[in-house]
Amino acid sequence: MGQVASMELARGPLTGMRVLEMGSTVAGPFCGRMLADFGAEVIKIEPADGDPVRTMGKQFGGKSLYAASILRNKRLIVVDLHRPEGRDIARSIALSCDVVVENFKPGTLEGWGLGWSDLSRANPRLVMVRISGFGQDGPYASRPGYGVICEAVSGLRHLTGDPDRPPSRVAVSMTDYITGLHAAFGAVMALMARGSTGRGQCIDAALYECGFNFMEPWIPAYEKLGHVANRTGSRLAESTPNNLYPTSDGDFIHITAMADNLFRRLAKALGRPALAEDSRFAKALERNRNSALLDAIIAEWTASHSLADIQATLEAAGVPATRIYTIADIFADPHYAARSSIIAAQDGDSGSIAMAGVVPRLSATPGAIRHAGHAVGQDTRDVLGELLGYGSEAIARLERSGVIACASPAT
Repeated sequence: MGQVASMELARGPLTGMRVLEMGSTVAGPFCGRMLADFGAEVIKIEPADGDPVRTMGKQFGGKSLYAASILRNKRLIVVDLHRPEGRDIARSIALSCDVVVENFKPGTLEGWGLGWSDLSRANPRLVMVRISGFGQDGPYASRPGYGVICEAVSGLRHLTGDPDRPPSRVAVSMTDYITGLHAAFGAVMALMARGSTGRGQCIDAALYECGFNFMEPWIPAYEKLGHVANRTGSRLAESTPNNLYPTSDGDFIHITAMADNLFRRLAKALGRPALAEDSRFAKALERNRNSALLDAIIAEWTASHSLADIQATLEAAGVPATRIYTIADIFADPHYAARSSIIAAQDGDSGSIAMAGVVPRLSATPGAIRHAGHAVGQDTRDVLGELLGYGSEAIARLERSGVIACASPAT
């Protein structure tokens, strides 16, 4: 595992930018996490009982390990947005920010006087990132839109799993992550545009639409050919060979050699170089048409060798292939270790918590992990004092009335 992340780190490219995150669960917080990783000061508003992401994943010592990662690098405050005083606080913070990230049901912020038109009128340079299930308009806009629901609507869910079984899913909130990434990209583009126009803009990032963006190969295929893509299990359709094959020791190896030059190397490694000259397999389009036969030939070879032997043979031949990694494999892998792909982030409760390092890697202005996610309300006093000038008496009054909540940092 990589070294413990330090508070003294290089300045990321978003250093000097302030972000208010009012999103919850995964898509909004992941967008905020990406911005925070690259230097933005991200202030996250949570309810008093915490973001729902704190109930997800595994717990350690009464703390959500998932939240420790997705809330990393952020200043966490508790403000009750259902109360007028709470909304006044959120508005004041938002107007001091460069970016606001939210993923409430469309219309919610407008009802609170915190919508795009309200905030941009007061701060024309503001960039607002709006994440929702189905977008800010259209007949489905008012529908609740959790990631897996929008994944189904996007078409991605229909393609996931084996063809003889109901659609499956990846065991993470995939569509939320896809959307959070699109949203962060949109925020950075809007900030770049602001540099020349002087004005901010609103980003409408819909979960179903961001998922649909990954359906790229099958959109024109349906429009021109009426082709409805279906689940293909471990095989990638129209890419041959690109499949999972059994080994003699009861394991599996994934081999990808769709390019003609890679297939020639694979055929030689199989001990059957003539396959690369066979009219059924010599060219990529012909391999696609004869994928079942070619997969059977490859599987016959892999089934007679151990996983280790196959990997060694194919690596020597320059053919892309790998076993399927578990998280335990990842922690033991020398490449992950050499690149510090797993970082031990500072945490006041546990000392440190392992999490994925910052990606992508920038050569001159890299991002960094400064600390794991804080406790609920840990930064409320500091943020209200520093940004809004609230004194201790005002903070105490708001805390007594339940408008805000504060927590002491872990020691």
